[in-house]
Amino acid sequence: MGDFEFPGIQSQSYSCRVETQAFLDEVAPARTFCRADEVDRLREAGLGKGASSENTVVLGPGEIPNFRIPDEPVRHKVLDLIGDLTLVGADLSAHIVAARSGHSLNQELARRISDEMRAREDAGALLPPTHVDIREIQSVIPHRYPFLLIDRVIERDGYRRAVGLKNVSINEPYFQGHYPGNPIMPGVLILEAMAQLAGVLLLRRLENTGKLAVMWAIDRVKLRGAVFPGDQLRLEVETLRFRENMGSVFGKASVAGKLVAEAQFTFTMREP
Repeated sequence: MGDFEFPGIQSQSYSCRVETQAFLDEVAPARTFCRADEVDRLREAGLGKGASSENTVVLGPGEIPNFRIPDEPVRHKVLDLIGDLTLVGADLSAHIVAARSGHSLNQELARRISDEMRAREDAGALLPPTHVDIREIQSVIPHRYPFLLIDRVIERDGYRRAVGLKNVSINEPYFQGHYPGNPIMPGVLILEAMAQLAGVLLLRRLENTGKLAVMWAIDRVKLRGAVFPGDQLRLEVETLRFRENMGSVFGKASVAGKLVAEAQFTFTMREP
């Protein structure tokens, strides 16, 4: 709902269900607007350089503007609200009522929602189920055959710790050339499996949604035992620290309770 000081648009209200077609037809075409007495001041401030009648309605006293769609100003306010709420960084299922809102109020709402979500995330209230199957793994990290090296996540403690499994099969493509006749899983691929599980863990944070976990460094690497076809590789990773777009994770791998590898990984979170 909005109140305006010009003929024909003193008070407007509009409501809709924000779905793709309704947004495209009823909200997206609504142009921004300003008062005629603001134009010179905005231009002197270096603003509105791209303004034209195609994207801006100028409201002057004593005249009724030629709107593109009914109630165009309040629909543009809805457009502003939708855009500002994308700052939350998550999909919302909500009924939102806005009265005389603007960018400042919208962004304050987005900040409060983000703060509440982060508090609930830290308390464990927003976390998905502990077990993660291969389909969800593929929805989080970009790796695919023949380089996807985790089959399942069986434990998760927030974004602090995760446990995953890799079932080692003779059908793995690398066994065709790695120690033929006495196949041994390459140590570098054990490290890669731990790194992929670390990526699943770090990408659970709300702020990392849609990003890629790119490995930046590996330290303290120790390969302690061989892994053969038929073994089940148990992978464990624990977040050591996370600051801004950098995360450090310690990982270890074992077979039947025997430690076979460990290492510390550093990741940077990057946009695709």
